[in-house]
Parts: sequence; structure tokens; C-alpha cells
Amino acid sequence: MKTLELDLGERSYPIHIGAGLLARADLLTPHISGQRVAIVSNETVAPLYMQMCLTTLQAYAPLPIVLPDGEQYKTLEVLETVVTALLSEGLDRQTTLFALGGGVIGDITGFTAACYQRGVPFIQLPTTLLAQVDSSVGGKTGVNHRLGKNMIGAFYQPRCVIIDTDTLKTLPDRELSAGLAEVIKYGALQDHAFFAWLEDSIDKLLSRDTQALTFAIQRSCEIKAAIVSADEREAGIRALLNLGHTFAHAIEAGLGYGTWLHGEAVSAGIILAADLSHRLGWLPGTDVKRIETLLSRAQLPVRAPAAIEPERLLELMSVDKKVQGGRLRLVLLKGIGRALLTDEFDPALLTETLNQCRAQP
Repeated sequence: MKTLELDLGERSYPIHIGAGLLARADLLTPHISGQRVAIVSNETVAPLYMQMCLTTLQAYAPLPIVLPDGEQYKTLEVLETVVTALLSEGLDRQTTLFALGGGVIGDITGFTAACYQRGVPFIQLPTTLLAQVDSSVGGKTGVNHRLGKNMIGAFYQPRCVIIDTDTLKTLPDRELSAGLAEVIKYGALQDHAFFAWLEDSIDKLLSRDTQALTFAIQRSCEIKAAIVSADEREAGIRALLNLGHTFAHAIEAGLGYGTWLHGEAVSAGIILAADLSHRLGWLPGTDVKRIETLLSRAQLPVRAPAAIEPERLLELMSVDKKVQGGRLRLVLLKGIGRALLTDEFDPALLTETLNQCRAQP
């Protein structure tokens, strides 16, 4: 087992990475408050891992809560069903919530924890690669609105993150590739050596080589933990973690949540960011090609969907949380491993990128 620490002073917490960790009560119990726990999962993950977690936590009379699976269910209405289950069971503010699933479950459970009786503890048990390397770490929680992704939420840190790599054995290939988009993002935005390692190791990752996956998860979590420790509430450097995401969130909203997986939209978004960076004269064409090749090898889309007109994509991007004073800010690249947040770009070049990096209808 590898253990990292996300340093936030008295709110610091461990990130444990290893095989068989969902059965390790000794990793969970030090972070539980009160006498009861609730485990929130979905209809896909619960049949695989809920019973194991109920057994691990049996001393706390665990309440299982199973939600429908999919980004389209990341809503206030579904969050309300979680709150109703907790209230119906009479669970108090000493209850600890567990998020057993991917990013949607982690975000809904974390936001519920932030709100329920004005705040209860929660623990992340991510079961997808994307959740393990990104959404489970850092305390971003929330739900979507029909006009924008993650527009309702809170910064609320978990007590700990338990990453059981065995759960990747049951992950569909498409979900594995979606997670790799976020892994590749970390190399592209801050770590050129990691990006080069990914180029050498992508086939091992796709074949689920345990050693390669564990290192990719560890390095991704190290990068994110260091950035979050320095900027918990995204006042500065943390915004760099959104490389590709302004484009991606617009793609998800434009297609309808759940049509593309989040990681698939991030992949196309990274390409759009790289292309615009190149048009600005910041990113060499060879680097754009390296990024596109790696994402393609990871079996990810490298073009914006033909179903969304560029004008509509730009309209959706205008409601992004990084818009300030009416100016759209984007995370762009000045090289692989060198990202920056800026509003200093020619809108005409952005329009060129949206037109040129779109799949053929």
C-alpha cells in the first residue's frame, strides 16, 4: 500500500492506494464519527462492492443507499433522495457518509455531506480510474444544472480517500480510457517526464498492468495533492487542473449529460486547448501532435463532436465558472508540462480552433 498526505493543516487527510483496501476496516474506522454510517453507491457498483463494504463496516449498522448510474443523475433531485434516506433512518450529524463509486457518486455524496445538518464527515471510496486520480481528491463536490456542469456545489474535504486498485478489474474498457484522459492531463499541465512515461506505458495501462496503473494513480494524486494543498479553493494555481475542462463541460452540456463520459469530453477539450495554444504561437506543432497521438492511443476522442455547432459550444463555454468580468479564461499550454490560466487570446483564433477541431458531420 502507498499512502500520500494531502496537507491542509488540521483538515489534512491520507490517500491510501493499494489492492484489497475495501476490506481494510483498520483504514476506515479511525476516520468515522459517531455510531452509524451510510454508504452511497449506484446500480452498477453496488452489486460488485456494496456487500464487501457492508461487511467491513458492520459494526456501524451501515445504511446502503443505491442511486441510478450516470452523469444525467447528478442533480439536486437525486441528492434530495439521499437526504430523504438519511432522515428516514433518523441518522444524525455524527453520521459518516461513504462514497462508493465513480465521480458522480463522489460528487453527490460529498455535497450531501457538506449540506446534511450543516455538515457531516464523509470518506471517498472511488471505484473508477477517473475518480481515483481526480474527483475523489481535493474536496470539490456538487451537482449539475441544465445550464452548466457543477454549477451547484461546495468545497468540502473528505476525511480520507481509499483507492482500492482491485476495483479496476471490473471497470469497462471505455471507463478505463476515460480515466486515462485525466491521467494524461496531469502530465500535459505540469510534468513532462510523467507525460513521456505515459507515452512509453500507455499499452500497459490499457492492458491493466497493476504496477503501471498503481504508479499512474500515485503520480496523478501526488500532483493534485500538491496543487490543492497550495490552493484549496481555486484562487490561483488550482485552476490549472481544469486543462481541457472548459471545453469539456460545454461538450457534456451540449450533447446532454451522460452521452459522452466526462473523460472523453476532457480528451477533446485538451486537444482544443492545445490547438488554440499552437495558434497563439505558444505550443510547438510537434507537442500538439504528441498530445493528440497519446490520447488517440488511449482510445479517446480527439475532436469536438460534430453534433454541436461551434457557436453553440462557445455559448456554453460562456457560463463556465472561470469566466470573470465577462471575460472567458482558459487553461492553455506553453509546452508539455507548462500550463497557464489566461484571458489573453484572440477570440478569432478560438473560433478557428472550434471550427477546425470538430469532427466531420
